[in-house]
Amino acid sequence: MSDTVAPGGPQGKPSDDAHAGRQQAMAVLARASGKELAEAWQAWPDRPEVRPVRGPETGLVMVRGRIGGGGAPFNFGEATVTRATVKLSNGKVGHAYALGADKEKVRHAAIFDALWQDDAFRADVEKKLVAPIRDRLEAEDNEHREETAATRVDFFTMVRGED
Repeated sequence: MSDTVAPGGPQGKPSDDAHAGRQQAMAVLARASGKELAEAWQAWPDRPEVRPVRGPETGLVMVRGRIGGGGAPFNFGEATVTRATVKLSNGKVGHAYALGADKEKVRHAAIFDALWQDDAFRADVEKKLVAPIRDRLEAEDNEHREETAATRVDFFTMVRGED
């Protein structure tokens, strides 16, 4: 099982830093476009052999909400999610989940998750793939926030006397 977790901790368990770093990388890979991941894989030097372990397969998950953000939970609806698990020739196992039905995107994300877990490739995955995608996503999020803020309307109530 040690090949399914990031290295660093005792008994093959990930250190908190490695675990958090992998979570952040996987979150970025899940939001990446299929084109970004496919181009990165095609340009990757010395691509290892990849064997599918599970999927990619598409299914539905129930999305839950809470009234007012903290009230009673309720079923909001369903979302399409695709998942994949792959094993590289170096023994590392990568997993990926993403909204939507793009199976190739999720397969590539799982490959890069497995590469990220290998100390020899982690820096390259971060520098060549994760960081540029993270920068793009942050820029898009900032643009969206600015567009939203531009449409903000502040309401206020005037108080009349002490009636």
